[in-house]
Amino acid sequence: MSPELRLEPIVLAGTYVRLEPLRADHAPALLESCRDQEIWRWMLIEQPTTLEAMQDWLSRALRDQDQGHALPFIQIDPPTGGVIGTTRYMDVRPYDRSLEIGWTWLAPTFRRTAANTESKFLLLEHAFERLGAKRVQLKTDVRNEMSRKAIERIGAQFEGVLRNYQRRFDGTVRDTAMYSIIDADWPQAREALRSRLSS
Repeated sequence: MSPELRLEPIVLAGTYVRLEPLRADHAPALLESCRDQEIWRWMLIEQPTTLEAMQDWLSRALRDQDQGHALPFIQIDPPTGGVIGTTRYMDVRPYDRSLEIGWTWLAPTFRRTAANTESKFLLLEHAFERLGAKRVQLKTDVRNEMSRKAIERIGAQFEGVLRNYQRRFDGTVRDTAMYSIIDADWPQAREALRSRLSS
């Protein structure tokens, strides 16, 4: 039987983005990076607009990490060292060697740039080639066309819509579009991502 998937904090460094383990003292910089309301249009939680709200969000992320359910990262712009967003492994199922990439946001000036593409590449490469993942899933609000197109561009396969899947902070319930990349898909997805990053 294959060993179970195990997560440990790690730095994943690329040319356009560096992913570092999330820490409590990242709260002020994260708050500044996510002030744009558009980031929160499709999120399940209300936009954190105070340092206290961001500290609460961050403490929950770190608690999930301590419990083995997630591995959150801060996204750093390598030339400046500035915080530009966050992302994480989540919904970790060690026995099934499966996890999700989610809770991703980038400051407005870094959207639709190589930073997002490379971030996904680094996370997928680490998941499949070092952690031995069999499946990586991604999901988004079914109405979020920009996110859905971005997920499809990295080679993820659409699996369907989960109706009334998640409740938002305002009491509405969202339908969720589910995507995945499995280990058999990864070689082709890897080459496509490398090609995009080199062009």
